[in-house]
Amino acid sequence: MNIHRQKYAINGIVQGVGFRPYIYRLARECHLTGFVHNNSNGVHIEVEGSLESLQEFSSRLPCEAPPRSHIVNLRITAIPTTGDTQFLIRPSDGRESAATLISPDIATCNDCLKELFDPHDRRHLYPFINCTNCGPRFTIVNGIPYDRPLTSMHVFRMCPECEREYHDPADRRFHAQPNACPTCGPQVFLTDHKGQRIESADPIQEVILLLQQGRIVAIRGVGGFHLAVDPTNEAALLELRRRKGRAEKPFALMSPDMQAIRSFCQVSPEEEKLLLQPERPIVLMKALPAIKLSSFVAPRNNYLGFMLPYTPLHYLLLKNHFDALVMTSGNFSEEPIAIDNQEAISRLGGIADYFLLHDREILQRCDDSITRLQGKSRIIRRARGYVPAPIFLKKPTSKRILACGAELKNTVALSRDEAVFLSQHIGDLESAAAFDFFQHAIKHLEQILEIKPEAIAHDLHPEYLSTKWALQQPDLPRIEVQHHHAHLASVMAENCVEDKTIGIILDGTGYGRDGTLWGGEVLAGDFSSFDRVAWLQPAPLPGGDMAIRQPWRQAMAHLVNAFGADFKRLDLPFLATIPAEALEIVPRMIEQKVNSPLSSGCGRLFDAVSALLNICTEISYEAQAAIELEMTANRSEREYDMDIVGQIPSQGAIPVDGLIRNIVTDVLNGVAIEKIAAKFHYTLAEIFIKAARYAAEKLSIHRVALSGGVYQNVLFFEYMVSRLERLGFEVLTHSKVPTN
Repeated sequence: MNIHRQKYAINGIVQGVGFRPYIYRLARECHLTGFVHNNSNGVHIEVEGSLESLQEFSSRLPCEAPPRSHIVNLRITAIPTTGDTQFLIRPSDGRESAATLISPDIATCNDCLKELFDPHDRRHLYPFINCTNCGPRFTIVNGIPYDRPLTSMHVFRMCPECEREYHDPADRRFHAQPNACPTCGPQVFLTDHKGQRIESADPIQEVILLLQQGRIVAIRGVGGFHLAVDPTNEAALLELRRRKGRAEKPFALMSPDMQAIRSFCQVSPEEEKLLLQPERPIVLMKALPAIKLSSFVAPRNNYLGFMLPYTPLHYLLLKNHFDALVMTSGNFSEEPIAIDNQEAISRLGGIADYFLLHDREILQRCDDSITRLQGKSRIIRRARGYVPAPIFLKKPTSKRILACGAELKNTVALSRDEAVFLSQHIGDLESAAAFDFFQHAIKHLEQILEIKPEAIAHDLHPEYLSTKWALQQPDLPRIEVQHHHAHLASVMAENCVEDKTIGIILDGTGYGRDGTLWGGEVLAGDFSSFDRVAWLQPAPLPGGDMAIRQPWRQAMAHLVNAFGADFKRLDLPFLATIPAEALEIVPRMIEQKVNSPLSSGCGRLFDAVSALLNICTEISYEAQAAIELEMTANRSEREYDMDIVGQIPSQGAIPVDGLIRNIVTDVLNGVAIEKIAAKFHYTLAEIFIKAARYAAEKLSIHRVALSGGVYQNVLFFEYMVSRLERLGFEVLTHSKVPTN
């Protein structure tokens, strides 16, 4: 028999995910000798055996790799045989380098679940069971190498049995850094809302009883705290909303299994697959009618956000006890999630009745990720389960760049070669706590990736905190990027496109090159430059930010534009809800241009129409008016008279007065608001499609990119993609990067 030897060089997420034990087992199954070890670039393998065995090994290796590994590069080289007689896991070759990628946090694997509920297993009902295939990673690590001393597990000394597992190459807990058991590992305990410890033989069972009694419990998890409540208990839900300051924004839910989720939602096979992924995101799905959940879980919303358990603690709470629990972020609205026990008691003591705590420290805040299926999986909030896994570009960046993000929905990013590392979702930088989180996230990302930025990119807006911070960093070249150009570049980069592209970039607001507020943009550009081809006709925002919180102000501005002072004579139901004084003052503010900045934001137009139809005239959470407008729309309706679309200029400002007049006419004629809402969606889509076609014909470009928060609207997004594709365009959309 001819014996051959091959060398494998593999990099990517291949350390801390059970890759070496996997290679050890695979090599033995294929009757190969040799060795595997970690080195500064990833994993180095040498295997020796028959040609058939080597072929089996190479074909199985990428297909059967651990679920949370990610092979970026795999190179195979033929080398001389050495006559090895066994296969070994050798000690690591030096310390890990920046090429070593730390794994995201991983949902509890099936093997650990079996042990969790096995009365004969030494980890029976232990809420911190894990192995190399699952458990916390990113949220417990402070630096590289990813070894126990640099994680929050360093304070827990392993017992002899855990130590044996940790050093046994054949064991699935070989080098599992969070490895622990009830004898030597973290423990849970219960306190009241003041942090006074409540002695209990079984704190988890105690919490189950408290939740069944309608109490609100703060539960410490992997990336922070959840506030948990029974979603069938209306009084408890309303009390949570009152205490948290979250009047109507939908709550996330967790169910023990797929059977329970199917009792609440329409679940497609693709959505089920998404729910079951090791990332365990929240998945937004269409709610079933007449379900056994309070309507206060997601008021006036056709979708529910569900996730499956991703820690042993979650399984112990839910299994055989609840079909669902509200599991909302442990914070006051718009603040960062709490992670420390004392911090949580201080910040959440006025919300939670009780705290289920543990003593394994969380080193990095990390919210639950949110996704939905729109043709394919599309991420809305990228955090736990995904971070710090990179997104890969077509070509390497010329410098290592730190990108600081915007003011709202902030995420930062670092680049190295072809890889871009996005931070976890940070949120709105409107509080000192959020800004501290922003700075900490940058420092931590630089630390665990060993990336020292060579340039810093920031938004054009001079008042954004992220921009101000960037401008204060010494000795770094700065790259100023217009907000909507960044949207266009991001969707191009995600789709590995470099050539000039038409971008229909639609969001609420972004600082324009002319110093005004943009947001309804048709651009033509590439990574280095862009032209503003067309945009929504700017409309006043009377009262500035107040107009965003009170969309009736925006509706009034559009009525003034379309009808002048005569708009007050219109018999529109929403006008009857506005104080008489405001009906006099706001038009004067618009006329005299007092605190009424102009905005071409598409999101603002959705707000205005929502108020105009008397669907939502004041909001309690961001984008509420636009969301409720979408929820109201009857999808069977078509667009308005296409004469409106036909009147669009080939470039420049796109007037919307005709659209507003058509909407008002329908309201006055008693047309159902469900029909009007749908017609608005389709007509606005056709307006932008027409503008993009003008640009495409003029520039001979047949590729259109869609980005911006407006595309979280499923009805609008799906119509845009379908129509553009039918017209022969290549359509670029986001999947891995949040569109907002």
